[in-house]
Amino acid sequence: MVPPDRLTYLFNTYHGPLVRYLARRTGDRDWAEEVAQETFVRALAQETIASERSWLFAVATNLVRDGARRDARQRDRLERMRAEAELEPAGEPEPTTMERDEERARARSAVALLAERDRDALLMKEEGLSYPEIAAALDLSVGSVGTTLSRARRRLMEVYESLEPVPEAGRR
Repeated sequence: MVPPDRLTYLFNTYHGPLVRYLARRTGDRDWAEEVAQETFVRALAQETIASERSWLFAVATNLVRDGARRDARQRDRLERMRAEAELEPAGEPEPTTMERDEERARARSAVALLAERDRDALLMKEEGLSYPEIAAALDLSVGSVGTTLSRARRRLMEVYESLEPVPEAGRR
């Protein structure tokens, strides 16, 4: 950790030039201030910094690049969502809360009707467990986890499709 007096020196010496650089780089003074602040927070966590000025500017530049990549991914995601929304037929209404609740209840029923090992494997995978973790928890070989999951997914779909939709309360 950089000693507080050293960090004060770094801040007093490099904050102005760093913010000016970042403001020119980004075109946004407020964003430049935020990036500079994050840069000094990261400097605080460093044991030692060999070339202080170049380290600060490199970290700040990387933070700007990371932000630009994140913004580009967000723009792409929003553009894909917009394009998908345009392709959807306009005549299909969004499901109501009750319809979504009915589908959830149907899905829960389908999961409950699976064999225990299939149900456990699917639920563990859904919780993010790896194949080795699932194998250990279910006393399976790692190689058979994929087969178990594939079979369980197929059975889940079969059971789900065989279930009658859950009727709304009061509707027949």
